[in-house]
Amino acid sequence: MDGFLDFLDPFITSPWVYGVVFALAALDAFLPIVPSEATLITAGVFAASGEPNVLLIILTGAVGAMVGDHISYFIGRAGGENVINRIPEGSRRAKTFAWVRQLLYSHGGIALVIARYIPGGRTAITLTTGAIRYPRRRFTAFDALACFSWAAYTTLLGFVGGSAFQDHPIQGLALGFGIALALAGVAELIQWLRHRRRPPPEKPKPQEVGVGGDGK
Repeated sequence: MDGFLDFLDPFITSPWVYGVVFALAALDAFLPIVPSEATLITAGVFAASGEPNVLLIILTGAVGAMVGDHISYFIGRAGGENVINRIPEGSRRAKTFAWVRQLLYSHGGIALVIARYIPGGRTAITLTTGAIRYPRRRFTAFDALACFSWAAYTTLLGFVGGSAFQDHPIQGLALGFGIALALAGVAELIQWLRHRRRPPPEKPKPQEVGVGGDGK
């Protein structure tokens, strides 16, 4: 493992790391298999020792996430409703899309902030906002809040771990990932309990979230 860290160190402390953080955060918005959280946590652990710069990691992660979210949003506007309708009924993905759609109708733009922290939720919410033609300016404002808070939270998880174990980066990584997994597990449990306790709600009318207008 020390050999792996020695191999990783020259890359993680070079300027290239910011480009990789940006790219992975952008791709993760519409390809959920991309490990953007893992990248930010790892960069945060190393940032505790001075390199890379923690503020630049947060900034590039947030901007990359916003770029990816907007790509997903425009995919939704271009035909996301058809994509959503093709998802097998009763599957986990179908349930996720149904949940984020209801979340959007119930809570408006703040749903973008909530869903960014839910596994699979960020892709579902951005596609859905595009599919129902949620106003673009409002989407951008709430998405900025979601992406910057997410990037700061994820990077600082690693930074806390790295600060606690500056001479033992493996333990720092373990602490950062452990906290992230624990919080993700709590979010999953809350979502599961909500599904069990509530019958599927009827779909409200689109105008309830301000759909209409030019959205520009």
